[in-house]
Amino acid sequence: MRRFKRTLAAVALMTTVMAGTAGWAVGGEQSAVTGPPAGAGAWRADRSLHRPLPDPATAAPADVARFFAALDETDRHRLAARHPLIVGNLDGAPVPLRYEANRRAIEDERAKEPAGSALAERYTRLLEPGRHILAFDPRGRGQLVEVYGDLTTARHVAALVPGSDTDLASFDRTDRPGTPGAMARSLYAEMARQAPHTPSAVIAWAGYTTPVGVGLDAATGRLAQAAAPRLTRFLTGLAATGAAAPAVFCHSYGSVVCGLAAPALDAAKATDLVVLASPGIRASSAAALHTGARVWAVRRNEADWIGDVPHVNVFGLGHGADPTSPSFGARPVPSGGAHGHSDYFREGTQSLRDCAGIAVGETAHLLPPR
Repeated sequence: MRRFKRTLAAVALMTTVMAGTAGWAVGGEQSAVTGPPAGAGAWRADRSLHRPLPDPATAAPADVARFFAALDETDRHRLAARHPLIVGNLDGAPVPLRYEANRRAIEDERAKEPAGSALAERYTRLLEPGRHILAFDPRGRGQLVEVYGDLTTARHVAALVPGSDTDLASFDRTDRPGTPGAMARSLYAEMARQAPHTPSAVIAWAGYTTPVGVGLDAATGRLAQAAAPRLTRFLTGLAATGAAAPAVFCHSYGSVVCGLAAPALDAAKATDLVVLASPGIRASSAAALHTGARVWAVRRNEADWIGDVPHVNVFGLGHGADPTSPSFGARPVPSGGAHGHSDYFREGTQSLRDCAGIAVGETAHLLPPR
């Protein structure tokens, strides 16, 4: 009876939150961008190589990798030039070729914008030397995947899955904390500090349509369900190209995506799954994720507002059990020094140090004694 009453109270609280923002939430509802980007039809119709090209909607990343491995350099670059948006987003295609294709795709999109416009300036920043764009899709609010470090030589790889309010415009804004770019740069720097003689890379994966603000999208799993197959396909594509097995870090609503993707992460050879500032991951326990990856949960700091979110999943609202609860069964990660929802990767925090340690394989101090 007590548990039933607690559930009713949690549902009432969730309903009150949603009702209080209902008008805004309906207006802010997002349409998930899925499937291949523009140009898929032209790609499928291309017979310049006298053979069918792998279908970007259905071809397995391993088949894509084998297709490109059989091509000479001239044909690879010709395809990237003819179909930059497709090659740039084609999981299983060679990483350097995707960088090349996305640079061309961003240049093409910039040419469509009025000179000096905010979007043209945004594209110009993405084209700055040294940036490695592994995926780019201008549809909707825009999606972006950027690599920090050399992914082709890295022996330690981390993939970061961000949460709400992430899109092309906010990816690496300097006027707000906790952007995917800022978190990835901090994690990469700490990994390099801890393992200075071993190449590392961090991938900031903003490859899905995220919720905007706190509303129905953030309280349900609809957008996460659309995102999870995209994440697993992306990571499986990296494995097909020979990239090192990744540790996957999932922040806020990104942890909902990761929870739904978890059963398929073994195909991507993911070593670890780490959630931070999580509202729940749509699983009752770490074992219920059905993944071979080690599951970690960063302890929530007292100033993180996500602690006020009810851990329920009733009538589609809420994301279930608290992954930081001892009963959930995730391995705990301290968060000393962190303050607030987006502060876990700030320089000097224990959460940053220990997350980097997980990524580079230095976890002995975090594991229980035998």
